[in-house]
Amino acid sequence: MAFVLSLLMALVLVSYGSGGSLGCDVSQNHMLVGRKNLRLLGQMRRISPRFCLQDRKDFAFPQEMVEGGQLQEAQAISVLHEMLQQSFNLFHTESSSAAWDTTLLEQLRTGLHQQLDHLDACLGQVMGEEDSALGRTGPTLAMKRYFQGIHVYLQEKGYSDCAWETVRVEIMRSLSSSTSLHKMLRMMDGDLNSP
Repeated sequence: MAFVLSLLMALVLVSYGSGGSLGCDVSQNHMLVGRKNLRLLGQMRRISPRFCLQDRKDFAFPQEMVEGGQLQEAQAISVLHEMLQQSFNLFHTESSSAAWDTTLLEQLRTGLHQQLDHLDACLGQVMGEEDSALGRTGPTLAMKRYFQGIHVYLQEKGYSDCAWETVRVEIMRSLSSSTSLHKMLRMMDGDLNSP
């Protein structure tokens, strides 16, 4: 349980850092939405991951790219955006509607959409038209491939309850790994000392 809570807290930090990070003004409302999303992800657990050990899989999260510290600001924001977009897409399928409590799922979708809107504004601030290729190369492409593997896994497992639980845990893990991207962006913005 403590591990799950630490993952949830990391997701809050990634998604809604202090004001000024990501070159954007993050309001108190964004912090509240982030906390709510974390509670929703925790509440969505329907079965214990211990019952699904046979369904575990290494999805090959591109951790070295995400934590390597070699990304430029625009790349880091693009990767974070891609993670949220792919998570939104994953939880916005017909099969996810059958797997999760409808009320919790709809609330999570709304929260992820709000996060994406915020990062869209950030992307607009740091990326011009010449940077539009970022989504088709490097770290952002690696993130797309990672999520494609998750989609294939779900399909191969017939969208079973254990497959969805495995994916829910994986998504939480991957989003928590992006904390280093958030720290890097804060340093770029000169905002490392903010709470």
